[in-house]
This record gives sequence, structure tokens and C-alpha cells, in this order.
Amino acid sequence: MFHKESIALFHAPLQGFYDFYSINILSKFLKETEGNVIIHAHGFRDVFTALMARKLSRKKNTKVIMTRHKVRRAVDSWPLRIVYRNLDALIFVSRAARDRFVATWHNRLIPIKADRMHVIHNSLNIPEPVFYPPTPNRPLTAMFHGPLKPGKGLETLIDAMTMLKGKRIRLRIVGSGTPDYVDRLRRRAISRGVMELIDWHKHTDDILPYILDCDFGVLPSVNEEAFGLSNIEYMAAGRPQICSSNGAQPEYITDGWEGFLIPPANSSFLAQSMIKLATDPELRLKMGKQAFQTFLSRLSWPHFIIPLSNVYS
Repeated sequence: MFHKESIALFHAPLQGFYDFYSINILSKFLKETEGNVIIHAHGFRDVFTALMARKLSRKKNTKVIMTRHKVRRAVDSWPLRIVYRNLDALIFVSRAARDRFVATWHNRLIPIKADRMHVIHNSLNIPEPVFYPPTPNRPLTAMFHGPLKPGKGLETLIDAMTMLKGKRIRLRIVGSGTPDYVDRLRRRAISRGVMELIDWHKHTDDILPYILDCDFGVLPSVNEEAFGLSNIEYMAAGRPQICSSNGAQPEYITDGWEGFLIPPANSSFLAQSMIKLATDPELRLKMGKQAFQTFLSRLSWPHFIIPLSNVYS
């Protein structure tokens, strides 16, 4: 991707707060680079490296920006307070992520200025999004895609399938995980008697054909999601979805509009919602169109890249 855009690459270990080798590499790069520089990191350890390199190089025209991808309280230590104060911008992928971070300093002074904190939802770089109606005359399919790991609600989803026997609903799971965990999931499906209802596919970078070949998405995460790219991939393709109400999902999905929001770790509630969508093709089509319109009006690429460019400027 970087070579395609004619972006030069250089490598550094980036091994944390005591990685002075990376600081020296980045400092040398800054000294040799003319004009303004923007360093965009995705973790506070890397931000520390960038800030130290900026200080060592004396390149004051260097901006250090970070994106926070977690719904988690901040670490309130004196080294990190220095990092917070010296950041030029801290971007959160959702209000949920920002609010949890800020809650660390309840009724106390926050060590980063309010005008340096921004909420910018992630997006998909789709030049011309198109609504794709579901393909008729094929088995009705619900789909999960994403990493297969604990916290994604896969156990809940498999348990929900036990209540869907005889409903003519198939489940497609697309993703990869550690062999031990995937084996546990398969054994769970076998012990619940639903293995024959599930199609398993490994991770693919081209997920769109799978989404277009399903009727709705199912993303019953147990962990709080700071932002779900999988959520908006269904929306961009015009598919309704069922997802957990914890985390940032309610910021861009309204229960009963683009799909259904359900409590996490509740297989019975999940099964009921899946039956609602599976047995009502008009509802699926209506919600799919509404999901597509929400993507266009609030989550498409311009809604991401324009505010990000404003932070860079």
C-alpha cells in the first residue's frame, strides 16, 4: 500500500519507553526532513518515542498525533501525564472511547486540553458506495466475520443456533484465530448439535463477496468495542445486523432501524432477534436500505478524511 502511494518506508523496533535506538532513528529522520512533519501513532509507547525524537531533533514543526482504539480508562502516571500534555491531538474512534478515557480524572484537571481531543468515527474508503439487494433463491444466511478470539461473542452465537434448529437459517463464520480456540468453538458446535448449520471460512481481505451473499450480520461482542469496522462493512453493503449494545455500537446503529441492538452474552435474546430478521424479508430489506443510508450520511469516507485532515492542518 505504501509503495503504491510512493511513500518511503524506514524501520525501527518501537519496543517501548526504553527503546532509545528507535528514538535516535526517528530523530535522525526528522533532522533530515524538510518542512512540516506529522507523526501519527496508535499507542502511547510509540507516542513517547515520537515526542522524545521531536525533542532530540529540535524539529518544532513536527506534530505528534495519536488515535485511541480502546474503551478503557487512562493510565494516570506522571510519565504518561507528560505524554498527554505534549500531544498535539488525541483522536478517539468513538465517544465511548473518549468518555471512558476522560472519566479517569473525575472532577480533576485533565492533563490534555479539550481542544486537542477529537472524536472521529472510522470509515471505509469506498469511492462510490452502492446498495446491493440480497440475492434471491438461496439458503437464508446469517454471518459473523472478524477475528475468532474470546470476547467476540462466538460462544453466545453458537448457543443461539441451538434455538434455531428447524428454522432454515445457516450461519457463516468468516475469520481466523488460534488453533486451540477455533477447535474449542468447533467442539462447542458439535456438542450443541449445530455443527451442520455452520459454514466455516478462514479470514480473507476481500470480505465483500461474503457479505453480499448473506442476509444479515451477527456481531454479538461481549467485550466493549471502541468501534466496529465489521459493523459498518455490513452497513456499506446494505445489510442489517444484530450486534451488542455495549461499547460504541449505539453511536451509529439505532435499535430497530439499521438492525437490532441486544444485551451481550444473551443467547436467547440473540436467537429471538435472528428469528425476527430471518422470517421477515421485508424487514430485512427495509433495515438494509436504512443501514446503507446511515453509512452514506454519517460514516462514508468524507466524514472520516475531512475531519482528520482538519486535525492534521
